[in-house]
Amino acid sequence: QVQLVESGGGSVQAGGSLRLSCAASGLTFSNYVMSWFRQAPGKEREIVSRINANGRSTYYADSVKGRFTISRDNAKNTVYLQMNNLKPEDSAVYYCAPLTGPEEYAYWGQGTQVTVSS
Repeated sequence: QVQLVESGGGSVQAGGSLRLSCAASGLTFSNYVMSWFRQAPGKEREIVSRINANGRSTYYADSVKGRFTISRDNAKNTVYLQMNNLKPEDSAVYYCAPLTGPEEYAYWGQGTQVTVSS
């Protein structure tokens, strides 16, 4: 079965950095567009970033553009999210997910908590 394990979250002060990782198994990782989402308390889940299968094309939400960098290592079945200059509004649970159909994400990990204090 498909498993997604996110890690790397934590508590940092504003301006700090974190690097999230998502290890995938049970799927041919190199075939999938991978995305990072986040969900803050009381808010809907939102897409943060996306990377295509070969890593050559990326997308970022306006709120993180210039601060976050998505990357992937297909040999390690892992996608990363480097987060710099973190802001309190970045606080959320972060999830990774493979794109399994048109705007469809069938599999989710347990998420990793990011907390940014001012």
